[in-house]
Amino acid sequence: MNAPLLAAMLASILIQPAQSSSPDAEGFIRNWLVLAPIAVQEDSGATEIEKDFLGGESSIRPKPGDKVNVNGKILTWTPHQTADYFIDFLKAFGSERGEDVAGYAVAYINADDEMKVRLSVGSNDQCKVWVNGKLVVKFTETRTLDKDTDSGDVTLAKGQNVLVFKVVNEKNNWQGAARFLQNGAPVKNITVSTSPK
Repeated sequence: MNAPLLAAMLASILIQPAQSSSPDAEGFIRNWLVLAPIAVQEDSGATEIEKDFLGGESSIRPKPGDKVNVNGKILTWTPHQTADYFIDFLKAFGSERGEDVAGYAVAYINADDEMKVRLSVGSNDQCKVWVNGKLVVKFTETRTLDKDTDSGDVTLAKGQNVLVFKVVNEKNNWQGAARFLQNGAPVKNITVSTSPK
């Protein structure tokens, strides 16, 4: 294959619009845009979860590849597909630093119609979660990951909605999981993207 043809094929792949995916069979979001690791003070997750490291964290709308200066360190928003129902921040993003850290995960949720749902999350350790800029969940203690340990009612707008999930880890595992439920069942008629429209 000649070089110009190969270059043209690569360019066409790279400029494809972001693909949407469905949540998994249990409704868990498996595709995220992640910014991590952000160093935090040792053993102080309860106070560090309150720090806005991005200057408007609740209303961010990052794109893949966007760079952010956090406390003098340049971090890049990276698309990430989870291997299980949860984001394993430690395995995927913690090689340089995996303890006393914070991370952000963003998913763009596309709904065919407006719907009232329940956002259900689990985290290890502290977390805050916003949908369309509104705080839905805040947990300030240390814990291990379990499914559906915190939840809050949400109205998804027709079209694109922004889910921002912030997780602080003090020690050991660093994880987060999120899904939308309706009457206790996984919401199926949504798709997930890692790019804003």
